Amino acid sequence: MAYEMKKITDFTVGMSNSVTKTFTEADVLLFGAVSQDLNPIHFNHEYARTTMYGSTLVHGNLVAGLLSAAGAQLTGQGSVYVKDERFFAAPVRVGDTITATVEVMDMNIEKKNMHLKATCTNQHGEEVITGKITIKFIV
Repeated sequence: MAYEMKKITDFTVGMSNSVTKTFTEADVLLFGAVSQDLNPIHFNHEYARTTMYGSTLVHGNLVAGLLSAAGAQLTGQGSVYVKDERFFAAPVRVGDTITATVEVMDMNIEKKNMHLKATCTNQHGEEVITGKITIKFIV
């Protein structure tokens, strides 16, 4: 995917972008292999049934990766994701469809940075991740 070159002056408060993905067992297996997060809550169905969640969960950081995608598509080439604050509000399971949305909250033209409101919701409209992302423009 090609990203358009953008500058902070191309944005206004309220601009937004969303991406949607349905998470699969393969996604969890691949993320576990790459991240080396092999916590049984993600892989061991028998163990997971004994927890407060009752089933295995998709890695929270895998789900949060959708926010990176939504932000990169919005802000384009010429910017980098430098900080985030996240709250994992609800579990995500294999088969859940998550929509990640970022929205420009504020901008500092002089410092070339902006803050994005970050939200991930599931197919039932429930928030599963909320937070804030700081973007720095490098051009």
